[in-house]
Amino acid sequence: KDGKGGVNREQEISTISRSIKEIAKELNVPIIALAQLSRSVEQRGGDKRPQLSDLRESGAIEQDADIVSFIYRPEYYGLIKDDDGNANQGVGEIIIAKHRNGALDRVRLRFVPEYARFENLNEVPEMDIAAPLKVNAGFDSEQMTYTVKSKMDVRDDSGEDFDKFGIEETPF
Repeated sequence: KDGKGGVNREQEISTISRSIKEIAKELNVPIIALAQLSRSVEQRGGDKRPQLSDLRESGAIEQDADIVSFIYRPEYYGLIKDDDGNANQGVGEIIIAKHRNGALDRVRLRFVPEYARFENLNEVPEMDIAAPLKVNAGFDSEQMTYTVKSKMDVRDDSGEDFDKFGIEETPF
């Protein structure tokens, strides 16, 4: 109890976590739930890589979840090199810290801050910088619209429109 006759936050989170797990089992669907980390990550020395014990306010999340993964960007903490001396700029990790039916691992990814997006680390981004921008011929700059012609506007007077679909006469 929290001293006011209510349930404390840890018990509340535990109840929510169990309920989510029950709903997922009952409906046979995966559910993705987000949880905050405690501030202990920021006080910890070293690489500040999140751990299961950093889940805020409840061990029940760790216990109930089938998979627990963390997003980690060492650059956020000002760590410019990893343990092997590789640059951390623009690099992030998905840490699979718990996997009830599989392996635990870390997946290194490229972080694109302009879009808050992660991409494959070894893939070269597709950018054609040398190609000039082309004016879109269908764009009407006066009305700020773009008109696309529909194939429905093209009329076939031969009467073969419906024959293409095996229809012998017009439906209307």
